[in-house]
Amino acid sequence: MKAVGAETGFVSGGPKLLLRLEGAALMATALFYYAQAGGDGGRFALLFLVPDLSLFAYLAGPGLGAIVYNAAHTTIGPLAYGALGAATGQHLLMQIAAIHLAHIGFDRLLGFGLKYGVSFSATHLGAVGRAASRTARVQARL
Repeated sequence: MKAVGAETGFVSGGPKLLLRLEGAALMATALFYYAQAGGDGGRFALLFLVPDLSLFAYLAGPGLGAIVYNAAHTTIGPLAYGALGAATGQHLLMQIAAIHLAHIGFDRLLGFGLKYGVSFSATHLGAVGRAASRTARVQARL
């Protein structure tokens, strides 16, 4: 018996739920830190969607689009510059990292995963957009 998701390269079932819950936990923790650090609500609202500017890289094609999108939607960057902010006492940098992490967690909670370079809709958490309904039909047949 094949595991559902193995055929498509997407995570599914219990592991997918855990990854989405992990996104919720990341978002909640980042929001808690931001509030505790005295972060400004206006700054949060202004910067929350900045990582999505990486979507414009898809204008150059799905390969480059996926690379740029993934670079903006992994925790590596904000954890690195957040740690730099902590090491140098730059509280603003730490707050911006918290906003960035909250965005990543929110995306994961909603099911938006890291992108494969074949199309915008192909993510590690499954297809998004119109492709999601096609993928659901395929998985229902398995």
